[in-house]
Amino acid sequence: MKKCVFCTQPDIQKRVVAKNDLAFAFPTNIPITPGHTLIAPLRCAATFDELTDRELYALFALRKKIAVTLARVFGAEGFNFAWNEGEAAGQTIPHLHLHIVPRRRGDKGSLGYDPRKFLYRPGSREPSPERELQTIAEEIRKHLG
Repeated sequence: MKKCVFCTQPDIQKRVVAKNDLAFAFPTNIPITPGHTLIAPLRCAATFDELTDRELYALFALRKKIAVTLARVFGAEGFNFAWNEGEAAGQTIPHLHLHIVPRRRGDKGSLGYDPRKFLYRPGSREPSPERELQTIAEEIRKHLG
């Protein structure tokens, strides 16, 4: 992965819009829509599982505050919340960050953006057979411990 720009790039600190004791938020430099904001822990941690409970709480406390503000400022009617974890999932900065993308009906941000294109299986959107779902559920339960 690339060097962590969140920890080394001074311009990011100039864009910080909110901060608490363990997390900070700033507009991304490559927005999908106006107001697209990232929230990251202050400590450089690459994955969700590396965060402490306190860091998780701080991250999600800022998420709530930022979402309310983006709704008011940009007229957001909904949001996409997402993070990429690991290079195979598209993570390019080794510092976990939550994307908050304000959305409105008919918005034009990043033409063709559709989270279903990368979150769901490509091609058919037919429901999975119930037997397949039960097999997957049993396998997950078996390994939960």
